[in-house]
Amino acid sequence: MTAKQTIQEGKAILGIEFGSTRIKAVLIDQDNKPIAQGSHTWENQLVDGLWTYSTEAIWYGLQDCYADLRKNVLAQYEIEIETLAAIGISAMMHGYMPFKGNDILVPFRTWRNTNTGKAAAELSELFNYNIPLRWSISHLYEAILDNEEHVGDIEFLTTLAGYVHWQLTGEKVLGVGDASGMIPVDPKTKTYDATMVDKFNKLIAPKGFNWTLLDILPKSLNAGENAGFLTPEGANRLDVSGHLKPGIPLCPPEGDAGTGMVATNSVKQRTGNVSAGTSSFSMIVLEKELSKPYEMIDMVTTPDGSLVAMVHCNNCTSDINAWVKIFKEYAELLGVKQDTNTLYTNLFNMALKGDPDCGGLISFNYISGEPVTGMADGRPLVVRSANDKFNLANLMRAHLYGAIGVLKVGNDILLKEENVQVDRITGHGGYFTTPVVGQRMLAAALNSPISVMETAGEGGAWGIALLAAYVVNNTKNLSLADYLDQVVFAGNAGTSIAPTPEDVEGFNRYLENYKADLAIEQAAVDHHKL
Repeated sequence: MTAKQTIQEGKAILGIEFGSTRIKAVLIDQDNKPIAQGSHTWENQLVDGLWTYSTEAIWYGLQDCYADLRKNVLAQYEIEIETLAAIGISAMMHGYMPFKGNDILVPFRTWRNTNTGKAAAELSELFNYNIPLRWSISHLYEAILDNEEHVGDIEFLTTLAGYVHWQLTGEKVLGVGDASGMIPVDPKTKTYDATMVDKFNKLIAPKGFNWTLLDILPKSLNAGENAGFLTPEGANRLDVSGHLKPGIPLCPPEGDAGTGMVATNSVKQRTGNVSAGTSSFSMIVLEKELSKPYEMIDMVTTPDGSLVAMVHCNNCTSDINAWVKIFKEYAELLGVKQDTNTLYTNLFNMALKGDPDCGGLISFNYISGEPVTGMADGRPLVVRSANDKFNLANLMRAHLYGAIGVLKVGNDILLKEENVQVDRITGHGGYFTTPVVGQRMLAAALNSPISVMETAGEGGAWGIALLAAYVVNNTKNLSLADYLDQVVFAGNAGTSIAPTPEDVEGFNRYLENYKADLAIEQAAVDHHKL
């Protein structure tokens, strides 16, 4: 069946993911291959000291993204999208979206906010479990500690993916992977940990709210379960042109961590993936629980409920993007028109010519705070001494190392202290767009071979489309891991690059300097006010 026939007959599947800087739509065929795409660029806003996206921006972005997809389908295939086999919605995890009826009570507080330190610390102690700053339960409890008036009015608390899915289907549900970033999930029951829910309810009982935790949380669903159908109102909100018909099934909405695991075939135990874009995170699927809680490591789940050790870093490529923009401005000052993609490729490849330890240069890419290294706020810095080898190659290599430096700190705990065994780590995201370079840097950081698949660039929108396909096309009732192995990837493990001893040694020297210089970053945060 051609791509045009697939769309005409309503057998195409749509995945939409809300990333930090881009909303992306991917349409796939029955062989799980992308056949059309659409996108919308957006940015978070710092409002009253908190990072947010307005609900107006959410819906305008979704509608513009879908309109771009529709326009591209018309241009490529000369047909309209009338119906689909399934839809999946994904978004950046965590954060805080409390509702009364359909009205949001406070502006969406994203994963990027670090104002929840007191709440996260108290809950971590109460649960004997690491509760990160960005988790929904931290935001909720911080709002309670701060005596915010809206808390007593909450009827529903969800994530961005859960919000959009609810508005499209009327269903207040969440995929188990995204649910595990609200409050810990029990891998045995694949829903919110009952003991922790009970402890939280007892903790807040003196406040006298007219709700308990399970009253306001979305229902947790496993991969493969039907999560509702597109309503007439939902169809009109998604496709403002009015062509898309209601009644299309949706898979459970998932977070970007879960879709990253799916897109890299990393849901099986002893596999892992690293997503490196605006933020970065590594996900290692565990064979057993860790020996103890670690503040640097978050415990979440795969979309089918297996336990995952997650190292999440708030910052990754944003500072690199800022530097590339400066180089582009300089080129234009000289009258040289430079294609942005070519400029990235040239600068990334230049980094390969740098010294393995970056000649002593250090880059702190902290646009915002970085909990793994204890930074409540961030100031981007390049640190060097008079005797360092300051040249373009070392500068770019320092930026690429700096983008994954925090990731290295967290993963050293897993791989060295906990002796976690990993058979395959796959990279995806913008950091790996230039062939070889990002792979080689991450291989040096983790001292492990790193694979990248040709499909890695498709990202989370493709991952959630695959989860939607799993709902309607899993005719053999395979587990998610087997479905991905046998049906989607069919043995394709991508291209692997192993670390060289020189690169590993150089990255380790860089990291020693990086850790020693964290005091400089802290001083910048303390004394250079925004």
